[in-house]
Amino acid sequence: MKFRVEDMSCGHCTAAIEKAVAEAGGRAATDLAARSVSVEGLEPERAAQVIRDAGYTPQPA
Repeated sequence: MKFRVEDMSCGHCTAAIEKAVAEAGGRAATDLAARSVSVEGLEPERAAQVIRDAGYTPQPA
């Protein structure tokens, strides 16, 4: 699934999201220029919650 994360603005942001998703058992691919995150291996609701818990605001893309 893919999310728009408008408040993802730097390399630290992408690393934090990728790490949080990995720790939850999934895999994230971030695109900073597009401010998007693709997540595999987690249910959509769980993926969104993991991103929120990392301090960001995911929106369905």
